[in-house]
Formats: sequence, structure tokens, C-alpha cells
Amino acid sequence: MVEEQLRHRGIQDDRVLDAMGQVPRHLFVGEDLRDRAYEDCALPIGEGQTISQPYMVALMTELLELKGGETVLEVGTGSGYQSAVLSLLAAEVYTVERVSSLAEQARTTLKRNGFLNVHVRVSDGTLGLPDHAPYDGIIVTAGAPDIPRHLTDQLKIRGRLVIPVGDRHSQVLYQVTRTEGGIKQTVSTGCVFVPLIGKDGWEDETYH
Repeated sequence: MVEEQLRHRGIQDDRVLDAMGQVPRHLFVGEDLRDRAYEDCALPIGEGQTISQPYMVALMTELLELKGGETVLEVGTGSGYQSAVLSLLAAEVYTVERVSSLAEQARTTLKRNGFLNVHVRVSDGTLGLPDHAPYDGIIVTAGAPDIPRHLTDQLKIRGRLVIPVGDRHSQVLYQVTRTEGGIKQTVSTGCVFVPLIGKDGWEDETYH
């Protein structure tokens, strides 16, 4: 997976590649999908959510430009796989999930497998997690209609936010850096994520 799907496609950060090689992705999907765990595609994890394809996990992680020692916020815990990768690259990882059943499952998987510097919370991730701000990096694993102000406000100066922005069906990946003079945005690539639901995201259409 690391050589053919990641390095071959342009992921260059050796720390990211090493972390991707260390985290057993099959532990973060259901038993019925474990034979597909290392395919370069997203897989369902229940509750209408997915585990992102390995390449996208690596790309988004690389765009955070972590050096070690940082405090990172993840919005959209899902299975906990991205959290586990981040845990090997940062000092502390706070991750927010709005679906309590997914949060509990991720918390159990992460703890069982020794990813002890990941702290799972259940709340509206579009509002960030102010109690532990500011963050060196914030990563959003769902597609937003716009860049949430709550998240950029919780970045440190020179901190980076990586987020897919677009409509409900397709997005563009942005790297957003907070500078002393304001916000700098860089466009990375097209992508497709499930919608980011919350006050500063999309409305939940489940009951409409």
C-alpha cells in the first residue's frame, strides 16, 4: 500500500509514509471488509459514514506539515483510522465525532491498539473544540460548504487547516494557513467526502 498507492502517487513526507505503514487499517473496518482494507478506496463503516481511501488520508496528513510535538484537532472521527495515523505524528490528537456510536467504537479500537494520545469527543465538529485550542493543525474529514470560521479561529499563528470544500457531492481540498496578516488558502486537488453536518456545515437531511 505504502509503495504502490502512496509513494508512487506523490506522497513524499517520510514521516507520513512511515505512519501509514505502521497503522493496521484492517482493524478500523468491519470484519466483512477486512479483505479489502488495503484497497485504495473508501469503505463504509456504518451510519452513512466511510473510512477514507489511504491516498487521501496520506495527502491530507502531509498537508498538515507536522514535525512532531504538535496538538492537532480532527473533525470527523469516523472509524478512528485517521486519528491513529495522526497519533504517530503529533503529541496530542483531539478528535470530534457527532455520531456517538461511531465515537465509542473508535475510542475502543484506538485504546485497544495503543493509540493512547487520541482523545475522542462527541459534539458538533463544525464548532471545533475550543477547550483545547489553539491547534497547530486541524483536519476535517467531511465536505464543507465553506471554511468554518470557528475552525480558523482555533488555529495557532502558522497553524494549518486541511478541509474539503464544495457541494454535497464533490469538493476541492484546501490547505488553509493562519498568518499574522490573515488567512492564506492553497488549493490541492478534487475529492469526494460525505457532507460535514453541523451548525457551520450542512443541514442533516436524514429526517427531511
